[in-house]
Amino acid sequence: MFAKITIDNLNLYYGSFHALKNVSMLINTNQVTAIIGPSGCGKSTLLRCINRMNEVITNVDVEGSIEIDGEDILAKGVDLRELRRKVGMVFQRPNPFPLSIFDNVAYGPWVHRIRNLKELQRRVEESLQAVGLWDALKDRLDTSALKLSSEQQQRICIARLVAARSEILLMDEPCSALDPIATAKVEELIYELKKEYTIVIVTHNMQQAARISDESGFMLLGELVEFGHTDQLFTTPQDQRTEEYITGRYG
Repeated sequence: MFAKITIDNLNLYYGSFHALKNVSMLINTNQVTAIIGPSGCGKSTLLRCINRMNEVITNVDVEGSIEIDGEDILAKGVDLRELRRKVGMVFQRPNPFPLSIFDNVAYGPWVHRIRNLKELQRRVEESLQAVGLWDALKDRLDTSALKLSSEQQQRICIARLVAARSEILLMDEPCSALDPIATAKVEELIYELKKEYTIVIVTHNMQQAARISDESGFMLLGELVEFGHTDQLFTTPQDQRTEEYITGRYG
């Protein structure tokens, strides 16, 4: 196992507010890494640092380093379009475009200047197969993606990243808008996808983190309090604050 992402002494400020404080962690390739913690602790902010999405907000200052495959993505001159192709993101609520199923999945390759129809068709089929939707949707590719169920829409959003050849999938509460049955299906998909992708998931659902992640980090007030193997963190946490959180004493 080797690190796909190396975060070292990361600090982030929103104006004068110190949102992330000296965060350091290694995220291994082909694993699911979960970030847990109470609302407002910095989980989503940390996630958005990995593809520099925080920079669309004004008055943000970032210090430290984040290396992906040994390259510091916070360095000057980094190609943000290529970074965001490599590091895709899935949000809390499914956000398919008001386009057909085919055009939704083909959107990433199209943005990256792939215009050959046969190549686009191949990528759409491969991506829908990867997320378990090809058999159900192959005869409905011209249907609006907005007509699909919430669970299918979330899978379409993931397929969009697969088609763009992302290597890292960031997932910010990807099941928060889904019912328990749909959540279970997406969790199964995440477990399968880690064979090919490195996945970082932010979740408020500790049971979900325990079910699907290999490693977990607990954040509190912008600090990474504890990080390690999920089984160890949930059964024998090393920090009292972690134990108090996972046993429900606060948060």
